[in-house]
Amino acid sequence: MKIMALFLAMMLMPAAAIYHFKVTSIDGDKINLSKYKGKKILIVNTASKCGFTKQYAELEKLAQQYKDKVVVIGFPANNFGGQEPGENLTIKEFCQKNYGVTFPLSQKISVKGDDIDPLFKYLTTADNPDFTGEIKWNFEKFLIDENGKLIHRFRSKVTPLSEEITKYL
Repeated sequence: MKIMALFLAMMLMPAAAIYHFKVTSIDGDKINLSKYKGKKILIVNTASKCGFTKQYAELEKLAQQYKDKVVVIGFPANNFGGQEPGENLTIKEFCQKNYGVTFPLSQKISVKGDDIDPLFKYLTTADNPDFTGEIKWNFEKFLIDENGKLIHRFRSKVTPLSEEITKYL
């Protein structure tokens, strides 16, 4: 009987969601991810001195073109080849000046290793139909559905406006 009750309780529990995470913006303000309930969220680990840095332009275009359906959030990280050496203000100015970035950016974080940010620890281990495990490079993308569940993960080479991503928007 106890096993049946436990099983029933597990079945009735809501699916894991990212809405309990709060992150610090590049300006030092708190961003409660629950404020994006009802929209998809595209989470991207970014860097300013990477071969994929030009994806900032497509991320901004995606954020504008699909603003009623998706929120893009960039997470600057210096985990790969020292390609995000700057401080928060420098990163923000670079993104705005060179790519017109208006979508939210977090403060600089770590996306792997012993000091991995809790959000990315969750994202790299959460069930999804693609793959789990460590981030391999800058500009990996995590697509979250309207209920806060990770539904797809894309490696760096998948560009923001590719059909691989836009077909879900």
